[in-house]
Amino acid sequence: MMHITEEYGRHDTQTEDGICVAIVYHSGYGHTARQAEAVAEGVRQAGGSRPLLLPVEEAQQRWDDLHAAHAIIFGAPTYMGAASASFKAFQEATSHVMMAGGYLWKDKIAAGFTNSGTRAGDKLSTLVQMVLFAAQHGMHWVSLDLPPANNSTSGSETDMNRLGFWIGAAAQSNTDEGPDRAPPEADLATARHLGARVARVTRAFVRGRDLTGA
Repeated sequence: MMHITEEYGRHDTQTEDGICVAIVYHSGYGHTARQAEAVAEGVRQAGGSRPLLLPVEEAQQRWDDLHAAHAIIFGAPTYMGAASASFKAFQEATSHVMMAGGYLWKDKIAAGFTNSGTRAGDKLSTLVQMVLFAAQHGMHWVSLDLPPANNSTSGSETDMNRLGFWIGAAAQSNTDEGPDRAPPEADLATARHLGARVARVTRAFVRGRDLTGA
């Protein structure tokens, strides 16, 4: 299957509206990468914006591209109640860039997603860490904007936001299934929703800023 970064092109960050939404993520076993690809697909489906999908290792060599992006969506698996060590290393690396050049990401749009092997898995802790990280860079956080699902007799495991998160998109991947089977489609649809929402909010924000000259 063609990887979304290849399909849309890592270096082609411009669209008709000139809006780029970067997705910076770490994936230990491929499950969070699949979630990241769904986020990128949602950005594309919203129209007017192009996703730039970057693993954290590559992102640390692409500061100029992240500076040029209008939005950055962060993604990481939740390990032991927190973001993975590789994602934390990326976060800490940004402190050096921030100290050297000030608030490089000030007023960019931000959002986040995470995945773990259990339904809860303390994923909220990871998302809260991402919110604080975005705040340290002066960014504007975008929530998921989906009601919690699968919380009544009429609910279903196929519902978007079946895990009931508000801050960002959450996914659950069975530990005995590979990324070809997990996370399930409901969680991927939730990730696509987040990508599309961020793309729309970013487009509105950029157009409003251009009109007001802010």
